[in-house]
Amino acid sequence: MATKISSQFIVDTLQGSGNVTFEQVELPRTNQKKLETPHPSGSLLPLAVQAVSNPSTPVTLEEAIASVKALAEKNIINDQLATNGAILFRGLPLKNAQDFSKISHAFGYKPHEIIGIVVDRPELAPNVAPANESSHEINIGAHNESPQVPHAPAYVFFFCQRSPPIGGETPLGSSLELYHNINRDHPEIIKALSEKGVRNVITYRKEPAYPGNSTIYQAFGKEIKQGDSEEVQKAKIEAQIKRYNRDPKFTFHEWLEDGSLKVTNIVPPVRLQPGTGYPVLFTSLAAHYEALSRKTDSQRAKVQALPTYGDGTPIPEEHLAVILEETLKGRVLHKWQEGDLLVIDNRSTYRGKGY
Repeated sequence: MATKISSQFIVDTLQGSGNVTFEQVELPRTNQKKLETPHPSGSLLPLAVQAVSNPSTPVTLEEAIASVKALAEKNIINDQLATNGAILFRGLPLKNAQDFSKISHAFGYKPHEIIGIVVDRPELAPNVAPANESSHEINIGAHNESPQVPHAPAYVFFFCQRSPPIGGETPLGSSLELYHNINRDHPEIIKALSEKGVRNVITYRKEPAYPGNSTIYQAFGKEIKQGDSEEVQKAKIEAQIKRYNRDPKFTFHEWLEDGSLKVTNIVPPVRLQPGTGYPVLFTSLAAHYEALSRKTDSQRAKVQALPTYGDGTPIPEEHLAVILEETLKGRVLHKWQEGDLLVIDNRSTYRGKGY
């Protein structure tokens, strides 16, 4: 039984600590949407707040950090994220990756370690990395963070150091709405995904397969030391995979002749948002199908045609088309401003890149 989301958490001002408060502000309709069922009336994606100093003096980083800590300790931020899915903080004095790192740690979340990372993310400051290293011309469709591995982060933070003069919007959407709308109109899609899961097969290589791709060492090689034999390296890599702590029938691996590692994860695309108890659709299926739909027939023939269920059977293309259609229909485009801090509940909000 799902727990009803309470609308009492939708407030005009987030009162932190000291001289800084966060006042709710309205964004243009193209950059903010009113969320629908199962969200309570008045929910917004994203909820946008402006840092305000009292008295009216410039907000300092130290004051902002103290205020965020106070809000986090009262659980106000978690409540707002559970209701709205994302919070946009504006008016913060953030100039670089170091500032971003400091205020992100003030929220009190345990830093997430991605086991089996599939992209190259060089660290710029403690627990801070580029959102994506691919070219700005490359579109990445809607997805939750790390749906292809068993160990995904609960929250994801984004910071805009320099805003683009044209374009650069980030699409956002509610994974709660997505599940609700598809289950209402196409319950057979949700039923099949719930019962069978989704199979994700990832091949990790010793060298990046394409610009921005991670290597086997970045994904699982944190314990490998210079001088380790190949046998020792493999043992250490396999030890990292075991940290998923999953039944071998759901996560298993195969070493290939060229030294690459193929890892298969069968994961549930239907999950629960802990703050509400509501089911969400947690996947990258829309992104996968959107990319696939742009390919010619000859290009399709060179890749796995369709994503598969956990049992290895293809997910029907008509099901994928519905998921993509509903994903695109439910999105809003976030237009960045310099200094923006966007906090996303990864369980309840999907995002993309390239618009």
